[in-house]
Parts: sequence; structure tokens; C-alpha cells
Amino acid sequence: MLACDQQVFFVFPGQGSQYVGMGSDICNEYATARHVYKQASDVLGYDVAELSFNDPKDQLNQTRFTQPALLVHSIACLRVFEELTDGCLKPIMVAGHSLGEYSALVAANALSFQSALKLVQKRGELMGTFGEGEMAAFPLDIDTIRPIAERYHCAIAGCNLPQQTVIGGRGDDLTLVEKEVQEKFARKRPLRLKTEGAFHTYYMVEAALNYRTHLEAAQLDPPELKVLSNFTGGYYEPDVTQIRANLFYQLFHPVLWHLNLQTAMGDGIKKIFEFGGGIGTAAEPGGKRPNLEGMIKKSLRASSSEASYGSAINCQSLAELVDVVRSSD
Repeated sequence: MLACDQQVFFVFPGQGSQYVGMGSDICNEYATARHVYKQASDVLGYDVAELSFNDPKDQLNQTRFTQPALLVHSIACLRVFEELTDGCLKPIMVAGHSLGEYSALVAANALSFQSALKLVQKRGELMGTFGEGEMAAFPLDIDTIRPIAERYHCAIAGCNLPQQTVIGGRGDDLTLVEKEVQEKFARKRPLRLKTEGAFHTYYMVEAALNYRTHLEAAQLDPPELKVLSNFTGGYYEPDVTQIRANLFYQLFHPVLWHLNLQTAMGDGIKKIFEFGGGIGTAAEPGGKRPNLEGMIKKSLRASSSEASYGSAINCQSLAELVDVVRSSD
């Protein structure tokens, strides 16, 4: 048996970490992963494996398909990790970036995998249907970028780090923001993000209003672990009514990821493990990098935390993380 480390923090990435081929390697290797994908296909009514591995209809980057596919990949990576470590290493808290918050709630047994799938399917559908605008990331603090953004009817969509803020708005308005930022801060280059709308801003209010009935109908239970909320930056209360409200507000309020990380580090987290997704230009799963790693490591350095980071996003990283866990036994 493995020794349980009660200062472990599990994190899950959100939209933007999807890629064609995602999950193919772990499904080839592990029956547990294949079972997760089969469960998801039965719930969603389409072949999630075929979508994720091959994307024959070029749908993976459509929000209504992106969100379920990422949830499935994160939970498949988590379940394989639990199997390989005999389920003995338990986190003390969990968090997810935007969509990843649903994976975190599954990990905390507040949402069943099936309920989470139905919710994110509807969430993605509504965000894609009612979505308008685009998003851009700026290497600036929120107090600096906010007045510029609001001058052009754009809004804060996320605070990933003290010096990394995401805003959302119409494409032409974002262009004006980018132009002014370049004039004032020549070295601060913005990055336009690939999304179907200005997520986590007022552009998502109509999507949220339509989503509310689905949240209210979903079966939710008090979390068995501490779960961090993107909406507040702090922990969820063990109150399912409040969880529903936070998930509702999360759709049209900024993702306070930097506060989530600060809260976790302030509580003495020793190990941070990321599950699912992947970024980078490599074509194969084995060449991908974890989506949240850069933000997490910058936060660790800034806080002088001694916590270590690991990931389980493909076969290689899963094996490496399991070796780390076993060596600490």
C-alpha cells in the first residue's frame, strides 16, 4: 500500500487544452480509461473516443463538444492514476480552471461523472449558441488592464496570475484594447485566444440564464473534499444551493484562478497534481505539456512555496507520476 499524503492538491484544466488524439494513448494501454470513454459515449449519445482521437467531423474545437471531451479525458487520467496507486493517495483539496471545476466536483464526489457530463454538454451547447465575442490574454495586472478594457466595452474574464489577465469582448473592441496596450506597454504582447465567445463576461449572461434550470435539476451532494470556486477564489461551502449558484455566476464572472492557487498554497499544500488535457505543437499525446503547469510554477515561485508539481495527462506522465508516488512510500 502507498502512504497517503494529506497535503495533496488535484487540479484540472479547462477549455484550450483539447487536441486531436487526446486520450488515445491511455485508452490503448488501460481498460479503465476505455471504460470511462464508454460510459461517456453512452451518456452523451455519440462516440467520445472517435471525436477525441480522430475528430472526423472537425467538431472537437466546437464548445459543445470540447467541454465534454475534456471532462472525459481528465476523469480517465484520474481513474487510471487511482488504479495504478491502489486509490491510496487522497487529495485534501481539488480545483479546476473554468470547465475544469466540473472535473474537480466529480473528484470530490459532489457530482457523479454522468451528471457532470450532462451538465457540461448543456453548458457547452449554450455557451456556443449564445456566445458572442472573443478573448485575449494580457501580461498585465487587473488594475492596469481593467480601465483600458472597459473603455472599449470589454470585461475582465479571468485572473490567472497577478501579471496575467484575460479579457473578453467583441473582436473589433479587443483590437482597440490591444492597440492601446501596445502603445502604452510596448513589450506587453497580448495573445488572442481561440474561443467561440467572450466567456466569463457579461456576454454569457443569456447562456447562464438558460443554463440555470439545468443546474437546478442536477443531482449535487456536499463535497467530500475541499473544492475551490473560480467565482469566489475560496472554498465551496458544503451547501449544494451555493454550489449551484457559484456555477451559475462562474459563467459570466472572471475565473479567479490566481486566488484559487493562493488559497491552496496558503493552506500548506505540499504536492500539486494535474490531470488531463495538453498543449504544445506535438502531434502525439506523449509530446504534449500540461496546460496549468506554467501558471502553477510561477505561483509557487512567487509564494516561496516548497510544494512540488506533477501531471498525469498521457501514458508517459502517468507512469512518471506513479513512480514518484511509489518512491515516497
